[in-house]
Amino acid sequence: MIGVLVSGNGTNLQALIDDGLPISAVAANRKDAYALVRAREAGIATATFSLDCHESREERDLLMATWLEEHGVELVVLAGYMHLLTEPFLRRFPERIVNVHPSLLPAFPGAHAIRDAVAAGANPTGVTVHYVDRGLDTGQVLAQERVALEPKSTLEERIHAVEHRLLPRVVRELCPAP
Repeated sequence: MIGVLVSGNGTNLQALIDDGLPISAVAANRKDAYALVRAREAGIATATFSLDCHESREERDLLMATWLEEHGVELVVLAGYMHLLTEPFLRRFPERIVNVHPSLLPAFPGAHAIRDAVAAGANPTGVTVHYVDRGLDTGQVLAQERVALEPKSTLEERIHAVEHRLLPRVVRELCPAP
């Protein structure tokens, strides 16, 4: 079973749902994340783990990991999750956490990858699906796909289209056989 971590609108979550992947739980770090609505509409268990409700990130991540395990999660997918995970969470799901990132890593890690690629004139840019480790977008690359920088007016839309195709494909390959 898959657990998905989200922070925002949830279009990558929706791509996973639409692909029919076995998602048992969706956790957010923001109670206003629209991704939670998408999950509920799909009949998936949801919970919010806001930092302001916990003494530390480590405590929050430990409780979130426990909640995911209680929902049978074996693989964790970060689908627009905008927090770094701490060691207590990483230890609970070793080599079982993947992230989608809007650049050709190792180029342009972090929260502003598209903006940074445009500013640098990086052509092509692209999308990476990678394992999550302690670093910021430094884990082993599982798949990448190039996206032409031009036309810049549609770059974000074209990157998202690749994310919505590439992430479900890689997650399906990683899912344990039933």
